[in-house]
Amino acid sequence: MLSIESTSGLILICSGIGLLWAFLQFTYIAVTKVNAYEEIDERTALTAKTSRTVEAQTAKLKEVYEAISAGAEAFLRAEYSICCMFVAVFSVIIFILISWGQNAGEGFLTTLSFILGAVTSIASGYIGMKVAVFSNVRTTINAQREGYQHCFNTAFRAGAVMGFALTGLGILVLYATLMIFYIGFEQENWDVMMGCISGYGLGGSSIAMFGRVGGGIYTKAADVGADLVGKVVHGIPEDDPRNPATIADNVGDNVGDVAGMGADLFGSFAESTCAALVIASQTNDLRNGGWGAVCFPIAISALGVVVCLVTSFLATHVYPVTSMNKIELALRLQIIVSTILMIPATYLLASGMLPESFVINGVSSVVQATYSDAFICVVAGGVGGLIIGLTTEYYTSKEYEPVKELANSCKTGAATNIIYGLSLGYKSVIVPVFVMALIVYIAFDLCDLYGIALAAVGMLGNLATGLTIDAYGPVCDNAGGIAEMAELPGEVREKTDALDAAGNTTAAVGKGFAIGSAALVSLALYGAFVVRIRQALSAGGEEASISVEILHPLTFAFLLIGSMLPYWFSAMTMKSVGEAAMEMVREVERQFKETPELLDENTTIRPDYDRCVEISTKSALKEMIAPGALVMLAPLITGTFFGVHAVYGLLTGGLLSGVQLAISMSNTGGAWDNAKKYIEGNIDSSLGGKGSDCHKAAVVGDTVGDPLKDTSGPSLNILMKLMAIISLVFADYFFAINAGRGLLGLTQ
Repeated sequence: MLSIESTSGLILICSGIGLLWAFLQFTYIAVTKVNAYEEIDERTALTAKTSRTVEAQTAKLKEVYEAISAGAEAFLRAEYSICCMFVAVFSVIIFILISWGQNAGEGFLTTLSFILGAVTSIASGYIGMKVAVFSNVRTTINAQREGYQHCFNTAFRAGAVMGFALTGLGILVLYATLMIFYIGFEQENWDVMMGCISGYGLGGSSIAMFGRVGGGIYTKAADVGADLVGKVVHGIPEDDPRNPATIADNVGDNVGDVAGMGADLFGSFAESTCAALVIASQTNDLRNGGWGAVCFPIAISALGVVVCLVTSFLATHVYPVTSMNKIELALRLQIIVSTILMIPATYLLASGMLPESFVINGVSSVVQATYSDAFICVVAGGVGGLIIGLTTEYYTSKEYEPVKELANSCKTGAATNIIYGLSLGYKSVIVPVFVMALIVYIAFDLCDLYGIALAAVGMLGNLATGLTIDAYGPVCDNAGGIAEMAELPGEVREKTDALDAAGNTTAAVGKGFAIGSAALVSLALYGAFVVRIRQALSAGGEEASISVEILHPLTFAFLLIGSMLPYWFSAMTMKSVGEAAMEMVREVERQFKETPELLDENTTIRPDYDRCVEISTKSALKEMIAPGALVMLAPLITGTFFGVHAVYGLLTGGLLSGVQLAISMSNTGGAWDNAKKYIEGNIDSSLGGKGSDCHKAAVVGDTVGDPLKDTSGPSLNILMKLMAIISLVFADYFFAINAGRGLLGLTQ
């Protein structure tokens, strides 16, 4: 088994490689200057241009780029200012409650972990936003060059910067924090140390909640408002510079789909790792096996960085994108190949870091496990994630029958499009749920709760690749918007649309991974919570064996309440998008009425973009508070007043309904979006293409689906995880209140 020196060397070197690779990818992107046709030979230009036209387009590119950058910067600064105030207040709450339930030392260390997790999450989101804004205009510029390779590589490398920077930074900060805590704890007290480190996951997930909800409300308020007035009412093309909401729409791609998504997946990584560390540290054989055995989950993520780095060469060098039909395959291969390569890498780690066999004191029985069993758990999570991702692609890609069928339903109007889309979303839940059920059964049977935690880690083992292809989509979407606003040739927009269509699919695949991993992470954290309660019982001299009884009156009652929370949360976020979109619609209509010249095709009048950016910003900041408070207060109030049995039910219900609602919402919205793009591409001439009745029906579906796939659906991931990590962090506090019976003492 690896020594502490070897374990530290492996983890730190891999995380360092990830950060260095991110920097190298950034330098490749930076080579492209923000100038129309800069350093591009005239023979490769799509159309000949006079120097005056080039200068005008360059000025327009810079204007749009700077407006998007300024809007995204302003929103994130305002959002993160609120987040910093939240971190300050909640840190005090954590310190007081943990100190009361345990002791001041553990309260301080948990609070420190929470702050570090929150800061890392903020840094991850901010880095992602800055890189996306920096890269989207350069993707547009490279789309003016011959072929697809230059523009694809720019967008792909932008995603890689975020993927590798976030993963490397997350691993580095988590492990550095562990090493600092290691100094003050003896080996027999590592379980206490890992309980303190769980605050890191809570910090990451708390910021992710505000990032996902706030960013989602921002981007969809602008997107829905722009679509309703521009495309539906006035027939203006998407991202047309005459539409006042266009800049806000493009800003939203960066603050919601990039910064919010990055914080979300960082939270998943932090929480899955913390859950595995907590359970491993409470398993005597693993703790006695040394530092390497306990840190096996972190090593999986660290080695995954190197695997993802090797895989990235497939898209840029081995199988370069030289034509439109190679885009989706290149991105699909990233997930498939990285998952396959993780299998032997995981086996090497398991055989080198874990004991030959170890005993796990499970929830209901004692389990005899081997390193091979642990390896199977990790692989089950990874392969299961791949299947969920490919299933999501099948239901949301315009290459397959479900989206084509959805596009055909538009022939009879928007109503049938909505009906078909909802049906598609519900149907897309079936395979992922069966896959997750199989993963849970295999992992629990082999390694009990530790196996489930390892499966969650395995599903996120190729996180750098998942983030790469996920961030790729919003960059391409913005690139298309910039091309439209800068009035570049139609051929440029065709390229960016092709890149964006693949990006919609990869974004849906990324959401599938995020939802699947969130479900496993939530279950792993739930298990760690049960283990912590059992440990508290044992320390109090009571019977240490404990299991969750669904038919316990309080547990069953709160299971129903927990299963309702995702619907309550979704109602809040959907209504927030609707209210913000209504305000946006009124503002856009006001500008069109006061300045009717804006609707002229060749107008030179500039709309008031800043007012629309201001509306989205204020709406998002105001509306993100209530949903976040609901998720964070639900387990705290439940545990404080009703006890741990009520928390068991709350977490079970939230997980069961949340995962299925999240899948159906995300896939419905993604399918509606790509059905619209299928019609716009005029692949099937019977649908009429842009401007036809079918297209108008598809736009309605896409508009309805926007908050489903980019606000409520993705945010449900964090609802599941955040409730579970809060329960874990405050487990001893809950138990300290009437031995886990709560202030009301209702538990029998």
